[in-house]
Amino acid sequence: MVVGAFPMAKLLYLGIRQVSKPLANRIKEGARRSEFFKTYICLPPAQLYHWAEMRAKMRIMGFSAHAVKPLNEDAAAELGAELLGEATVFVVAGGCLVLEYWRHQAQRRRKERERRAAWSAMRDEVGHLALALEALQDRVQAAPTASALEELQAQMREVRAQLGARDPPSTPQATPKE
Repeated sequence: MVVGAFPMAKLLYLGIRQVSKPLANRIKEGARRSEFFKTYICLPPAQLYHWAEMRAKMRIMGFSAHAVKPLNEDAAAELGAELLGEATVFVVAGGCLVLEYWRHQAQRRRKERERRAAWSAMRDEVGHLALALEALQDRVQAAPTASALEELQAQMREVRAQLGARDPPSTPQATPKE
């Protein structure tokens, strides 16, 4: 099942990306048109990204990168809008993952509660059956044994013999139920 999870995760990621892409494009267009949005929201992350990228590239090539020239305003606004669009896609995908995690945890807690309730019901049923078994054992012990029944039958024959009654044919008598 693990092998099947990776293509599903990739498909889910692509689906989320396709759904959130129009939202990201709309945000990018708003960033390009609005001077406030461009100045305070797009330009600072774009310049920071450019500065970090250029310093990393210069260090990899072996140069010292003390002073990195900032991007011009148009390029920075475009880069900032792209970063904002990608951040939007990332936030939407992350939100979906968090919601799926919460849903999975809620489902796990619900199953755990059901399992505990079933366990408790079984424990109660076992207790009820133990009490019923104990009551049946008490009834069996209180019931006359076969030798006691034979003794009673012998006493009845004696009483009948004394009264002059003849003995009825011996048939098994049903014991009265309590």
